[in-house]
Amino acid sequence: MTLSDRDLDRYFRRIGYSGSAAATLDTLARLQALHTAAIPFENLDPLMWRPVPLDLPALTRKFIDDERGGYCFEHNTFFEAALRTLGFSVSGLAAMPLWNKPASVTIPRTHMVLRVDLPEGPFIVDVGFGGLSLTSPLKLMPDVAQETTLELFRLVPDGLQFQMQVQLGGHWAPLYLLSLQDVTPEDYEVLNWFTSTHPNSIFTNHLMAARPAADRRYGLFNNAFSIHHCNGPTEKRTIEDPDELASVLREHFHVRLPDGCDAVLEKVTRHDR
Repeated sequence: MTLSDRDLDRYFRRIGYSGSAAATLDTLARLQALHTAAIPFENLDPLMWRPVPLDLPALTRKFIDDERGGYCFEHNTFFEAALRTLGFSVSGLAAMPLWNKPASVTIPRTHMVLRVDLPEGPFIVDVGFGGLSLTSPLKLMPDVAQETTLELFRLVPDGLQFQMQVQLGGHWAPLYLLSLQDVTPEDYEVLNWFTSTHPNSIFTNHLMAARPAADRRYGLFNNAFSIHHCNGPTEKRTIEDPDELASVLREHFHVRLPDGCDAVLEKVTRHDR
């Protein structure tokens, strides 16, 4: 899938990109940083039991026309299409989420990741992992701490796979277990359907939103709002009013709220009562 010239220009305006669009590492890094800052992670559609289509017209309409965000399959599918339009060599991968999961729990590989091959070597790109989405490409190189625009990340070999880790508070924490086996669009359709419709899925039970900025990350889990300063403390507060929750989503996460979400926001603000 690729974008039309018109939609590529509209995408560039949406994220604030200008300058060379050559398929280089510099272009990739700039696009990734701007995409994650401009287009939020949010799961309002599965939480409202609405379909989550992955076809390019639907994603273009949602991200550009409606000024919405999405979750991993939406973000990385659209970003892959934008990169292919520019001439990048991209393939899709899948990973098993480990973040905040007990070591004894095994779940399916329900997270989408991208591999981008450049003259400098292969890179891992992921613009859709919520509160810890990669803001810079990571070279596919084992056991090397790599800088991004925010935290340090690394890839640790685990058999034939790699464990993606992030450094937080001086300690390394696992995010997901990444397989380098190519995944087809048909595979993603199945994974996306399971993730967005299963009654026990986190995406159908909890409101989540995330967006990185220059020196911080904004996060929302149900009615718990947080601002993680990269070189400072974390601010936290509980939102108990649906109008305030809507304001936070618009102001800090840049989400244009869809019609019909009022009931969900009201329910979320009562979640911990």
